[in-house]
Amino acid sequence: MPSGLPERIKRITSTSGLDRDWYLVLLAAGIGTITAGVAWSFIELIHLAAHWLQREPMWLVLCVPTAGAVVAGTIIFFVASEARGHGVPEVLHAITRKKSRIKMRVAIGKWTSAVFTIGSGGSAGAEGPIVQIGSALGSAFGRLIGANTQNTTTLLGCGAAAGIASVFNAPIAGIFFVLEILLRDFSVRTFTPIVIASVFSAASTQIIHSWANPELQYAANEAIFNLPASFHDAPAFTPAEIPNYVVLGIICGLVALVFVKALYFTEDVYDRIRAHPILKPISGAALLGLVGLVYVRFTGQEHGLLPFYSNGYPFIQSLFEPDRYQTGELLAVGLVAICLFKCLATCLTLGSGGSGGIFAPSLMLGACAGGAFGIILNTLEWAPNASPASYALVGMAAVVAATTHAPLTAILIVYEMTRDYRIVLPLMLAAVISTVVARLIMRDSIYTLKLTRRGVRIGQMSDLTILRRLVVDDVPLVAPVFVHPEESAQRLLELSERTSATDFVVTDRADHYLGLVTDADLKEALVYREAIPLLQVNELQRSDLPTVTLEETLDIVLDKFARHDVHSLAVLDERGDGAVLGLITRSRLMHRYQIELSAR
Repeated sequence: MPSGLPERIKRITSTSGLDRDWYLVLLAAGIGTITAGVAWSFIELIHLAAHWLQREPMWLVLCVPTAGAVVAGTIIFFVASEARGHGVPEVLHAITRKKSRIKMRVAIGKWTSAVFTIGSGGSAGAEGPIVQIGSALGSAFGRLIGANTQNTTTLLGCGAAAGIASVFNAPIAGIFFVLEILLRDFSVRTFTPIVIASVFSAASTQIIHSWANPELQYAANEAIFNLPASFHDAPAFTPAEIPNYVVLGIICGLVALVFVKALYFTEDVYDRIRAHPILKPISGAALLGLVGLVYVRFTGQEHGLLPFYSNGYPFIQSLFEPDRYQTGELLAVGLVAICLFKCLATCLTLGSGGSGGIFAPSLMLGACAGGAFGIILNTLEWAPNASPASYALVGMAAVVAATTHAPLTAILIVYEMTRDYRIVLPLMLAAVISTVVARLIMRDSIYTLKLTRRGVRIGQMSDLTILRRLVVDDVPLVAPVFVHPEESAQRLLELSERTSATDFVVTDRADHYLGLVTDADLKEALVYREAIPLLQVNELQRSDLPTVTLEETLDIVLDKFARHDVHSLAVLDERGDGAVLGLITRSRLMHRYQIELSAR
């Protein structure tokens, strides 16, 4: 976009009063509507590809993932490397380290690469891609109007929530996914526009469906997984089954941990392989085809999409049919085997650099684990009347909760995907238990682990909510004391006595920032005081220290202080010529933080 366009738009919005927070509500409605169209086209292409694959001969089904990986890998390499993997960690990284700025090429690259990865049979889901796509759209809106970092982050969250609401027909889950996982901020100021975006997205998606399929009556309460009548006729949850669901929660927590460990192990293996980036997802897809060949060899399946290909939703749907368990069509050993195949297939698809989300694989792993556990309960007569289909549904939420460390989101999204309230109590119990188990063994979720491995710490929700809402401009700055590199160190002592300054900003003759002379550096020089007149400022200055800008959030600044043991950092004018505006000190930052804590 033209460089002057955001500034002109910002002047217009300021003149019309749209610079106040309520304009976020209007933008949220627009983001929700636009994201709905993008998400609908994204998911429809995946569905079309899946229907096509179901009609093709098995030899072609086994080869198509490799062809899709060729296109997806090329797009990722040439358009946006951020489109690699499951996407949500990149959004978190943009929020915590890039002022919520995500380039539109990321949305384009993610949209196209994920369509070819999932549509060709790659084992992944649509959640990660649509979150990254929606976030990029929201971030683009924020940059277009020249919004500050805080409002850009809110608009980013609006896009992510709208994407979840559209793809899964789950507006409530979309809201809580953003608040619990991405922003970790439940304040009314953030909550309101995200709700608006999610509602508009869900409503717009329903309208689009009715236009695209006029012969179908698209209902607002239509669920992704339609539970059959036999599911509702099965015995309902009883208090006597509570211990069973506690055990299921523990099992699902362990299943999630194995999945996370296996996925990152595969990523590490591929990171060590010296090969062209395009070849890595191709090799992963080729290995996926070999895994499919092994499955076909032992099962004899002659046509149709393999259970662990693509998002796996058709197979998950079959696990909610109690009759299939009663006839022996579904066995515990078979479900455990498919669970292993799905884990391996997802690791090969995403670990090698393919594009897709981990939500759908987590659903399938949980459904298989829960169904197998229910069969075992019936076989051992620990709960002879229990329905394995109910355990499969509960297992879905438990594994999702354990992988994401977000039990509230997992509970709501599985409920909205099934629209069944009868099972919500054991679902809540198992989701919480699995999350506790996962957190006890591994501190990070599948999303935050990638950031931790990069050295980016997310922190606790309460601390980040405050620190992310405050920016450097909210902290009173210390007036800078300038020196030039060729000046004598004696000059530093004179300025220190006259101004009581402890840290000095070093600039060239054109007032461009060069570095800092810190209090510690000066004290170290004073050990040999007689040499002070012989030293120059450039011999004491530190050029390795980071600088900050007025719009950087305080969590980022605090991390910079932690990495560099100094008392002050220079604040530069990012929008101007890079002039030094002042110094932010660690003590003033913490004082501002304490004031905000006291006000809550």
